[in-house]
Amino acid sequence: MSAEFSNNDDSKKMEERPGHSGHTGLFVLLAAGLAVALAGDGYLMVRTNHLNDQISQNGDATQTQIAKLGDATTSLLEQRLATINDEISTEVKGVQNSAATAVKQVRAQATKQGEELRGKLEEQQQQVTGQIAELKDATSDADNKITAVSTDVDGVKTDVNGVKTDVASTKDGLEKTGADLKRAIGDMGVMSGLIATNSKDLQALRDLGDRNYVEFDLSKGKTQQKIGDVVVALRKSDPKHNRYTVDVTADDKITEKRDKTINEPVQVYVHNSKQPYEIVVNQVKKDEIVGYLSTPKVTLARQ
Repeated sequence: MSAEFSNNDDSKKMEERPGHSGHTGLFVLLAAGLAVALAGDGYLMVRTNHLNDQISQNGDATQTQIAKLGDATTSLLEQRLATINDEISTEVKGVQNSAATAVKQVRAQATKQGEELRGKLEEQQQQVTGQIAELKDATSDADNKITAVSTDVDGVKTDVNGVKTDVASTKDGLEKTGADLKRAIGDMGVMSGLIATNSKDLQALRDLGDRNYVEFDLSKGKTQQKIGDVVVALRKSDPKHNRYTVDVTADDKITEKRDKTINEPVQVYVHNSKQPYEIVVNQVKKDEIVGYLSTPKVTLARQ
């Protein structure tokens, strides 16, 4: 009880002191503010710790999610990579198979072509062998023919010598019958060859072989007649005086030979002969003449 009385007394004393009570209220306010500040600091500390815990939890969760995401990404990448590897492997195998197939086809084609080429070469070799055999046979035949030709040449030489002898004999015979064969100047002023007046003389001239001879029998009734390279048409015949008139066509030109006599060389030039052609009439009949055409054996262009 003494204590209570003592406290009461103190309170009373304080109440009795006005200045002392003001200081006490300020102190209370400061204490209250300090308590509030301390409480706020405590709340902040608690809140900060709570946030730190949440941040730590969130960080752990994030790390966990990142790790899971990384694992999932890695798994997906590995799966994709495995798929790509499988596709590449499949494509590579396909390419390899295609290449192998192509190589097989090329080899088969090359083998086939080689066999065909070998067959062709064998066939050509057989042909060449046959041709060589034929050539040998032909060469042998040619040698035999050359031998035969050499023999024939020797025979020809003998025949030529015989012909020369015959020609010499013919000339001798002609010289013996020279009285029957005559030379004359033709109607164009050119000396003609020997003139035959009958068949015997004409045969002797043929045997001599200097010129060609074509016999003719021309009638007035015929418009014209081709004799050798010329065309002759009889216009008039006079048996009483042995005269006749003819038209001679040579090189598309018509020449009239008027009032010619028997055994007279009637001469005409053609484009391919330096020497004249000669028409000799041996017989003059009524509307008919008989004779021959004489032409040179060598034909040369006239200059």
